[in-house]
Amino acid sequence: MASEEREPIWAGTPPFFRPEFEEAFQFIIRDYTVREREVAIFLPCSVHKPYSTSPSHRLFDRVIADAISPERVHRVVFGTCGVVPRELERMYPYASYRYMLGRSPDPAVHRSFLRIETVRVAAYLEKTRGTYRHRVAYCLGEFREAMREASARTGVPVTLVPSDETIARCRNPEARFADGSLSTQEYLDEFAAVLRGL
Repeated sequence: MASEEREPIWAGTPPFFRPEFEEAFQFIIRDYTVREREVAIFLPCSVHKPYSTSPSHRLFDRVIADAISPERVHRVVFGTCGVVPRELERMYPYASYRYMLGRSPDPAVHRSFLRIETVRVAAYLEKTRGTYRHRVAYCLGEFREAMREASARTGVPVTLVPSDETIARCRNPEARFADGSLSTQEYLDEFAAVLRGL
């Protein structure tokens, strides 16, 4: 897979249905060598590309840098993109699409996302079973559901942050996204505390 420039994928079919995302994911699972690190940190994909330049990832990176030394960490992006080590974020098609699952009103799309993403996360967890000592996933909603199910299927432990208790405490049923944003200070504080505790 080359990082050549291609026409952006903007709308229409969700990326998790598209063949180029499956092809890129299979490359990662079959051919890409993931470097050993003590801690894998799974971060949700973002609308802004490349992921590391998005406001959310810049914020997460500051929390990570303040909590744990960089040589211990490997960042992995997951979600509607599938699962991609963040050092491959410029590889096609990862920097070439714009999609937000939360904006889809179709329950079938959400069910399909959970089914497909759970399989992809499980495959990545299996591939990297011996690569990391700890795994932390900073996520909410359907991304969290997929990670929880993939961990259960494979028996590979993943610490989910924020905790269920913190999410319940911060939940606002009146808001568009009841669980709020991963930029919520209480969530960020817990993320930092978990990383410092590793």
